[in-house]
Amino acid sequence: MTEITFAFSAPDRLRTACQIAIRRHRAGQRLVVYCRDPNRLTAFDRMLWALDDISFVPHVWADDPLAARTPVVLTASDGDTPHHEWLLNLDDGWPPIYTRFERLIEVVSQDPADREAARARWRFYQECGHPIARHDLARQDLP
Repeated sequence: MTEITFAFSAPDRLRTACQIAIRRHRAGQRLVVYCRDPNRLTAFDRMLWALDDISFVPHVWADDPLAARTPVVLTASDGDTPHHEWLLNLDDGWPPIYTRFERLIEVVSQDPADREAARARWRFYQECGHPIARHDLARQDLP
């Protein structure tokens, strides 16, 4: 069953997601980043390229021929992905592909609308019986 971590109180959702991607990459783990909103996913892609001069994180879109060999894969699709270890959700809703993954990370900013959407996702996962960990970014390091 997929283990779910909610990372609350992110000052900036996309920037925090980039920092999580960097951390997972440095740990040698593969990550899929999901969001149905192509503008948000493209903004994440651009931010990941420019976040830090010394923290290059190899990443491609799921339909790229190199996706199977690239540690971070971006997708807006519910189709199959080459990796199934970690899923990072940037969507406002729960990702329909989440049960294919060992771990799911939900990043929640301090924005009221984002927090409300996260509460709905939390309830959904809880009703499905998933173990959920709460990680307060204001008090702890990144998951």
